[in-house]
Amino acid sequence: MTFLGLILAIVIGALFTGLIIWIVGKLGLGLEVSGFGPAFIAAIVIAVVSWVITWLLGVLGITIGGGWLGALVNLIVAAVVLMIAGGFVKGLVVKGFLGAIVAAVAIAVVSWLLVWVLGLFL
Repeated sequence: MTFLGLILAIVIGALFTGLIIWIVGKLGLGLEVSGFGPAFIAAIVIAVVSWVITWLLGVLGITIGGGWLGALVNLIVAAVVLMIAGGFVKGLVVKGFLGAIVAAVAIAVVSWLLVWVLGLFL
């Protein structure tokens, strides 16, 4: 993949994730977002914070396994990342840790549904 292709893939991924965050915000499932702009910025912040957390866990030698325990750890990390993003992004409000958990699940479900629907047409 070329550098330009990589940049384009990152931008498309951020737009897609921003759309998902915006949809979940409209559904009132654990977070509020004031528009697509803050949702897009939140998608970028979430990607960066997730990368940093994953990198730090790797440096510390902590790996996240599979199965139920891995899913639970990933859910908790996603909720923490959402809460951190809520502190940085103006226009994104996360409704506490429980709200972050609900939003993380909702984001995963909406993402899965959008990918599934797009797969029907592609």
